[in-house]
Amino acid sequence: MITFCVGFCQMLKFMAGQGILISMSIITPNIPEFVIFILNRLRSADHQAYIVGGAVRDAFLKRTITDWDVATSAPRDKIRAIFWDTKQFALKHDTVTLVHKDHHFEVTTFRGEEKGLLSDLSHRDFTINAMAFDSDNDRVIDPYDGRLDIYKRMIKAVGDPEARFREDPLRLLRGIRFATELRFRIDERTIRGLGSIASLLSSVAPERIREELMKILIAPRPSRAFNIMVRTGLLKEFLPELLEGYLKRQNRYHRYTIFKHILETVDHVRPEPILRLTALLHDIAKPRTRIKREGKWSFYGHEKESALLAEEILNRLRFSNEVIKKVTNLIQHHMIGYDSGWSDGAVRRLIRRVGAEQINDLLVFRRADLLAHGLTDQKFELTSELEMRVNEQIRHKAPIRRQDLAVDGNVVMEITGLSPGSEVRRILTHLNEKVLDHPELNNREDLVALLRRHRL
Repeated sequence: MITFCVGFCQMLKFMAGQGILISMSIITPNIPEFVIFILNRLRSADHQAYIVGGAVRDAFLKRTITDWDVATSAPRDKIRAIFWDTKQFALKHDTVTLVHKDHHFEVTTFRGEEKGLLSDLSHRDFTINAMAFDSDNDRVIDPYDGRLDIYKRMIKAVGDPEARFREDPLRLLRGIRFATELRFRIDERTIRGLGSIASLLSSVAPERIREELMKILIAPRPSRAFNIMVRTGLLKEFLPELLEGYLKRQNRYHRYTIFKHILETVDHVRPEPILRLTALLHDIAKPRTRIKREGKWSFYGHEKESALLAEEILNRLRFSNEVIKKVTNLIQHHMIGYDSGWSDGAVRRLIRRVGAEQINDLLVFRRADLLAHGLTDQKFELTSELEMRVNEQIRHKAPIRRQDLAVDGNVVMEITGLSPGSEVRRILTHLNEKVLDHPELNNREDLVALLRRHRL
């Protein structure tokens, strides 16, 4: 085992005093009872067992620990047998996931040919994740100076960066994600490793890339990650369409290039998955619609083309149909064009086009989009006015859709004698248009009178 030398203990105390690190002994009582149960049962069966990885890292960073992983000398079949009375599943090689009160706890056999703790730590991705905690002796085992790299705010691969990335090319994205989440810089040797084998990312399952992308997108400033991905060549491996806007200037309404504007929008919108994905893809087709007319760049129809291209990209990354539908809907409608002269009927039609369940997300996104123009824009203030008017309509439960009408197809057929079909739907659509402009008409008596008075 590797223990603390006196000099390093002194440095650890200094860093703790600076509010950077904490002694592991402080968090020992906070180890969940179920994790202690896992450790004790493995040791009772004569196997080594240690808390490893993210839990140790996050303890030093004073972050909330959400993932508790255990590394053990027990092989997978033994782990399954030792925890025969615990709900479990095994999807990963040499890993058994134990389930307790809806939380997952991964127990993994030591990796590496030697099947020991030090061999296991030598095959972990980054030094800050290559630490283990021995709860029996209340000590950290840190052969690659992960604590020092936390102090230096550094992401550094364990050993040879290329060797670590070849073991699992998803680590190419994980390193950038950690740097973005923690606001650390990446060690130069590690950066060179990222760039030299970036092409290996294409061998990673799209679902795994998607999960890392989403973690990057909900970080405080995702733009930092995307700029590193441009520098290392990673972006072209899974999202080459975004690079089409790199260094492409826009018109006088935009201070930034297409690529920079997209990243500014991502940074400005609140960190919710649908909003951040929308921001990332909302102008993705702008370079393909970019035409110079009378010396000015225009992007006619870019919102519709961007929605189509976004759908293609999201399908490629195996996003769910629900996510794709929500994101493309927001992209397709993000060019609102509102002014104070809009009637209440026009506001209600906007709500109908976008959907009441997404209209506020659209306005939140649009505000970020306008802010990312980098220029003073009157449209930004108008968005606040539109939001107020939209919420007023929703609050008063204004009739928006055909389903909100006080009559339905059965009433139409009863009054007109029509059979079910397109003509009934046409009449309901006509009534819906009337009610959008005159919501006071949305009662059975007035709508039936309209049906009888006019041969709709």
